[in-house]
Amino acid sequence: MLGLSRNAIVRLVEMGFVKPRRGSRRAYLFSFQDVLLLRTAHELRTAHIPTAKILRSLRRLKDELPPEAPLTSLRIMAVGKDIAVRDRDAQWEAESGQLLMNFEGGLQSTPEAVAGEPRLLARGRSAGRQRASAEELFARGEALEDVDPGAARRAYAQAIAAAPDFTNAYLNLGALLCEKGECKEAVRVLAQGIQHRPEEPLLHFNRAVALEDLHRFPEALVSYDRALQLDPELADAHFNAGRLYDELGHRQRAIRHYSAYRRLSR
Repeated sequence: MLGLSRNAIVRLVEMGFVKPRRGSRRAYLFSFQDVLLLRTAHELRTAHIPTAKILRSLRRLKDELPPEAPLTSLRIMAVGKDIAVRDRDAQWEAESGQLLMNFEGGLQSTPEAVAGEPRLLARGRSAGRQRASAEELFARGEALEDVDPGAARRAYAQAIAAAPDFTNAYLNLGALLCEKGECKEAVRVLAQGIQHRPEEPLLHFNRAVALEDLHRFPEALVSYDRALQLDPELADAHFNAGRLYDELGHRQRAIRHYSAYRRLSR
């Protein structure tokens, strides 16, 4: 649901970034604050920031904050290939602690903080407003899914129109279409998302699931394999690919994927 692999979530739990309770059968029970932080981690990942860098930055932030202050009290965002942090008083780069100034052209490093020319780190105002509008439309779609799926579908489509690289809008719209039996349209929507975000493994994964529902198994396996090339720790892709290979009689390939799934699920 959050777009994170099981392994990434377990690492965030082990490092203390989120502190879920244990439910029946020792299942993790996440609070709303936990989900917000996990969502932030996913947004950084979809911006193609390496997982190791995300964990390193979150660990530094956690170490610097007072114990009573949660990470969700900060606005954490991807700015180019860096992670920027903002509170009510300032904004800075998460890894280096370097202060950032908000000019009309975007976020820039202060000359005092780094030698040489300031680096342009963010989009301008108009792009920022467009992204904010897409975020609002996406939130509306999420709120409407259970009460008015048709309106949710329109909201997601509008979010995509406002921000054609909005990965989560493609993912949610594709899932909603498949739930309504429109998997062929879901494949088209997810393929459109892949054109804009070809390196996003979850788009390939969800496309594979939709192709499975259409019984287009060879194409589904190609999409699962592509998802795993981009994120080898995507355990569910290993499981689904193993199951498909097993059904198609390719036992050795199935065993390899099942083994990877078990290793990642420990």
